Amino acid sequence: MMWTWTDCLCVNILLLLQRVGSERFEVLGPTRAIVAVAGDDIILPCSIKPSITAEDMRVDWFRINLPDTQSNIRVHLYQDGRDKYPDQILSYRGRTSLFKEELKNGNTSLKLTRVQGTDDGRYKCLVQSKTHYDDATIQVYVRAIGSKPEVSIEGQKEGGMTLLCVSNGWFPEPELEWLDSEGVTLSAGPSETDRDYEGFYIVKLKTIVKETDINRFTCRVRQRQIYDVIKMETEFHIPSELILVHTDTWNVAIAVIVSLGIFLTVILAFTIWRWIALCNDYDASNAKHSQEIEQVKDELRLELKKDLITKLKILADQLDLVNMKGCPELETIRKHAVDVTLDPDTAHPGLILSEDRKQVRRGNIKQNLPDNPERFDTVHYVLGKEGFSSGRFYYEVQVEEKTGWTLGVARESINRKKYIFMKPENGCWTVWRRNKEYKAFTGPSVILSLREKPQKVGVFVDYEKGQVSFYNVEARSHIYSFTGYTFTEKLYPFFYSGITDISDPLVITPVGVTD
Repeated sequence: MMWTWTDCLCVNILLLLQRVGSERFEVLGPTRAIVAVAGDDIILPCSIKPSITAEDMRVDWFRINLPDTQSNIRVHLYQDGRDKYPDQILSYRGRTSLFKEELKNGNTSLKLTRVQGTDDGRYKCLVQSKTHYDDATIQVYVRAIGSKPEVSIEGQKEGGMTLLCVSNGWFPEPELEWLDSEGVTLSAGPSETDRDYEGFYIVKLKTIVKETDINRFTCRVRQRQIYDVIKMETEFHIPSELILVHTDTWNVAIAVIVSLGIFLTVILAFTIWRWIALCNDYDASNAKHSQEIEQVKDELRLELKKDLITKLKILADQLDLVNMKGCPELETIRKHAVDVTLDPDTAHPGLILSEDRKQVRRGNIKQNLPDNPERFDTVHYVLGKEGFSSGRFYYEVQVEEKTGWTLGVARESINRKKYIFMKPENGCWTVWRRNKEYKAFTGPSVILSLREKPQKVGVFVDYEKGQVSFYNVEARSHIYSFTGYTFTEKLYPFFYSGITDISDPLVITPVGVTD
């Protein structure tokens, strides 16, 4: 049988069509949305049909339909037989991977580790060969149950007491409400909402309460999930005398001083008037009474002197009540100063330490560092290099005008791989600044009213006494003390440089002791 050129052409065309048809495939994703729990690892299913190898194909994972963006954002890229990361969004760095051994079977699924709030949304799995491509869309819902509400007193306002409720670590955004002892919702202003760097929600709500028969109030946080509603409550009782009497200490002191000053002025004026009157009587009286009058004048002078000394002592005592710079024990405490340096093995990859390990600031990118057990990998914390298991120690940190920082000490076994609430029960004794607000993390936290912004903070630990104290070094004043604790592990200096003013570092400074 003879083949003509026409027969050969037809056979070649048929073979080409068969080859092209063999490279066509369909990309398949899950039929339902993926529900992910924050902190867990999840798999986003994706595969091609028929089950041909994807080892020589391009596998591209994107986030789509993100708010405030004009284009898709790359989550993971596999091309030319290897993973490529130049365009990967930073929040996914080190958390994504393909199942390389399964690519030959057409499995292009993505593994996403340590799920966080920013992972919530829609994803696209795009698979492309030299002649064909297809994609599938996957919806991911992230769920995170946050902290129990923390309640604190902010002060008096409009004839009542202002209460603040704070809860953090939620996704999606929860609702806060205040209830009275009967379960009736109290009027409150709009809630304040913020998000941390992992996308979890922080919510705050204030209300003004007045005296009732019980003075018991409840803050409730409620989160609507797909198939359920999560609720948490914190009950707070305020003594009646606190509502009625609670007044700012400084205002009380000022009122006492002003009243005392007026009283002294009246006494002084009356005494001078008496003295002048006696002098006039002396000028008009007979000279034979001069000795008696002089004796009376001497007695009046002595009485006036004693009276003024007594009143001035009372005034000085009142001034001492409001003098925030009176902290004579600080110089003794500073003699327990130790040399503190930062431990790079504990530093979160997003932190930058100075060469001398005395400064820390937050960087713009996450560094590729070993994921050793000592390292914080969820929140931007770092510990001091040396731990202490006895005695007393003290160190100072320059904060200057930084609007966000946390300082204190933490026990050796503090959880370094998950988000934890800063409180002694979780192994940390710290104070905190965010913008104009200062707090001691006691669980619930205590709002600190400071007359002067600390430029340098001193941290003192008495291990045997179970005490951790904080001082405003420049003002020579006491900020706050944790007392009555029992320490059983090594304690390490603890640092957090905040998420604002990231270019300004926290600086461990040498302690100059004055004898």
